[in-house]
Amino acid sequence: MERTVLHIDCNKFYASVECLHHPEYRDKPLAVGGSEEKRHGIILTKNEIAAKYNLHAGEPIWQARRKCPELIVVEPNFPLYMRFSGLVRNILEDYSYYIEPFGLDESWIDVSGDSKSGVEIAEEIRARVKEELGITVSIGVSFNKVFAKLGSDYKKPDAITVISKENFKNIVFPLKCGDLLLVGKATEKKLNYYGIYTIGDLANAPSDLLLKILGKNGIMLKAFANGQDTSPVRRKDEKNIIKSVGNSVTSARDLSNFDDVKTVITVLSESVSRRMREHGLKGKTVCISVRDKNLKSFTRQCRMSAYSNISREITQTACTLFKNNYYWSVPVRSIGVSVCDFDFEKESVQFDFDKSVEHREKMQKLESAVDALKNRFGSTCIQPASLLKDRELSGFSPYDDHTIHPEGFFGSLT
Repeated sequence: MERTVLHIDCNKFYASVECLHHPEYRDKPLAVGGSEEKRHGIILTKNEIAAKYNLHAGEPIWQARRKCPELIVVEPNFPLYMRFSGLVRNILEDYSYYIEPFGLDESWIDVSGDSKSGVEIAEEIRARVKEELGITVSIGVSFNKVFAKLGSDYKKPDAITVISKENFKNIVFPLKCGDLLLVGKATEKKLNYYGIYTIGDLANAPSDLLLKILGKNGIMLKAFANGQDTSPVRRKDEKNIIKSVGNSVTSARDLSNFDDVKTVITVLSESVSRRMREHGLKGKTVCISVRDKNLKSFTRQCRMSAYSNISREITQTACTLFKNNYYWSVPVRSIGVSVCDFDFEKESVQFDFDKSVEHREKMQKLESAVDALKNRFGSTCIQPASLLKDRELSGFSPYDDHTIHPEGFFGSLT
């Protein structure tokens, strides 16, 4: 039986929901973005009217206002968006037991074996979402997840695109390779350097060249380009495996020295370690992401000596990563801290003469006790004394502000 996979993408999701709830915005250019006062001023999404001004996701709001002076900017209302995401999912559940979210506004659904064709089901879903929820979706219909995603991106808004085994070379091969799922900007740049510009180029590229450029990921991407994705759509009750736990923040002011950076990293690490303990997780790899005042960014990671969820160890590792990789040509604007490489197998630990294991266990018990107090009296009831020096930088709570977004399959290649 040939697979039939649909990818449903809610068009301009955040902005569409805002315009639905605020009729006064419907005929005006609108963007959903962070608070300009809190320096989170970038565009997350925009409505169709604003799109005509060539505004882009991730663009600073001040820059967008130069293109569109009458732009209306509203801060994101994630509880509302999550409610609408659930309503869309309720509709999808009428058609299949196999539904896999890809963020709040996208989902795959496997309708293989249904008496109706994939196109017929897509037409029903598109009509129902518009009539019942007042927003629109674009849907890709294909024989695998990767091409279904390409189909939903191919024609927008409020459209259906079929990519079949018979027509995929005509539709997919002319697209730039960056349009393929999992080909990030850095990967696209590498491929372009070797003369691989389109998905067709990628599909026909020598395997040994791709192996040299991208390792085993290059072979996987070639298979995807040729329509050989066999990854299943997960069942709707199947839980995602947690791959990483992290928090990031755009600081209240530019960070001009290491003391400023350490303050922010400490707050982030406290949140990350607390969330890990809630899930019973210990990780070994710490990753930092840094963006400077000129919006240039990088990520770095390293492994700790042992699996841990202790905030002090995560803080020290993140601070060392920063010191070894940032040279202060310009101030820092935002920082992120995350931990991955979790010990799901609960490996046994080896006690040593330095009693590091005993010390780590004591620290974990202490921090768990602090977690209980924070759960009862608030996240700021107990804090390291170092955070009291600069409340402008330390006076935020990534734990309380954290919003969980479903993670798509495979992560992303860079």
